[in-house]
Amino acid sequence: MNTVKLATILTLTGLLGACNTIDRLANVGNAPVLTAIADPTTTAGYQPVRMPMPEAIEDTYQANSLYRTSARGFFKDERAHRIGDILTVIVTIDDKAKINNSTQSSRSASNSAGMGGIFGAAMTNVAPDLDPSSAIDLTSGLKNSGAGSVNRAENLTTSVAAVVTQVLPNGNLVIEGHQEVRVNFEVRDLVVAGIVRPSDIQADNTIPSSKIAEARIAYGGRGQITDVQQPRYGQQVLDAILPF
Repeated sequence: MNTVKLATILTLTGLLGACNTIDRLANVGNAPVLTAIADPTTTAGYQPVRMPMPEAIEDTYQANSLYRTSARGFFKDERAHRIGDILTVIVTIDDKAKINNSTQSSRSASNSAGMGGIFGAAMTNVAPDLDPSSAIDLTSGLKNSGAGSVNRAENLTTSVAAVVTQVLPNGNLVIEGHQEVRVNFEVRDLVVAGIVRPSDIQADNTIPSSKIAEARIAYGGRGQITDVQQPRYGQQVLDAILPF
């Protein structure tokens, strides 16, 4: 039975490894794909948050007045709020993480038993070289140790103009911006996408990247310098196939 279980586990492991190899071969030469923005309410285990909400205020005008009840100022709000409007995203990433973990565990046990009286005499007659006082002696031990560390630092400060591509039913805005800068034979790409609240957009029509929900930020490049830094296709293929 144990042999069958072991063979099943090895077979499943081989299939998973083969699937991983096929995926890596399919992505040879391609940049990592960003996760698509999805509706969080469709994920397993989602629990909606229920909070007391104020009553909705209708947008009305007073007689002989230009003031709107929902307006933030007397004059027209120039911040992005409709499909096609443009706002500037201030991308600021200053991420540092340093983690060190170390675990050690050990266990030992010892048990002994002897036989006396008539049973001990009987054992002496059967096996003269056996000491009945220590006929049974059991010992066991277990020792485990592990260590791991993470040391990461990322810093990026830039800005990119994004376009409102969708207005959600609750008023939040879906934005997406793409910027390309070419210097000689190298192109730098910056992609920003996510969901923002209109109230988080500042008076100068800018919003920090930390206020973007479901943010997808990609900063990379393509060209001669990037090609030199990447392993050759043959090396990537061998790295995906070879098990060692």
